[in-house]
Amino acid sequence: MSQTPHLQTLHPLDRYTTLKIGGKARYFCEIFSLHDYLEVLNFSQKVNLPLFILGRGSNTLFVDEVFEAIVVVNKIQHLHWDLPEVICGAGYNISLLAVKASRQGYSGLEGASGIPASVGGAIYMNAGSGLWETQSSLLWVKTINHRGEVSFKNKADISFSYRHSSFQENGDFIIEAAFKLNPSDGAWNLQQSIIKKRIATQPYKQPSAGCFFKNPEGLSAGALIDKAGLKGLEHRGAAVSTIHANFLINHSNATATDLLELSQIVQQEVLEKTGVKLEQEVRLVGNFLYEKI
Repeated sequence: MSQTPHLQTLHPLDRYTTLKIGGKARYFCEIFSLHDYLEVLNFSQKVNLPLFILGRGSNTLFVDEVFEAIVVVNKIQHLHWDLPEVICGAGYNISLLAVKASRQGYSGLEGASGIPASVGGAIYMNAGSGLWETQSSLLWVKTINHRGEVSFKNKADISFSYRHSSFQENGDFIIEAAFKLNPSDGAWNLQQSIIKKRIATQPYKQPSAGCFFKNPEGLSAGALIDKAGLKGLEHRGAAVSTIHANFLINHSNATATDLLELSQIVQQEVLEKTGVKLEQEVRLVGNFLYEKI
């Protein structure tokens, strides 16, 4: 325990997700540097437990029981401007980064406005909206693998697709990243219009994980759920948002089980009424992830 001064046991996880749902982590730690991460990596190998990296907790649903892992919240948040490039720690708020870039008259990250993700989480999920994805402006990523080997990966070295990156398979920890920006007189106005639209069309004041389902090719998951007549549907403490049907919200102390059961109801109803099978975008996190380790 002395090697990991920030480590805590049986720590509640609900306060670290945007859904405000989750059980407890066997071990929990916030890290602020690469040195911190190496200490926790060393501890994980001693206790033979996997690491689970968490950014700002969006797009994540922890199960209700104790998660037998070391949950690590990445708070590496340094920021360096070398315009038209910016280098930032993977724990930095990507929406805040978009605001700061546009204020200086640089575009390229406006699409991240309002996305409740860290830079590392956004890269991991290739987060995006509309015509923008995180990989659009990405230049390179600094990572470290489970053997403690640090490397730099250019964007071309990383596989990206819709809400996916190769980090979801290789398990590398993202330390920092660089983005390419472009001078633009309209960057600030565009950023402001994007955030205003998000606030008006998404349930910002209610706990959610963001869009719960992936958009089928050429279709809108929210529109399909609305078409199936499910907007506002409640199941125990969970509900389909009345503002945006692809947001499942925690409206009354919902459990992970409540959310999962509601998502299954939505999937079944949409399949029966539209013939489209919705695929979950939100990550369900629990011990089953590591049952083969």
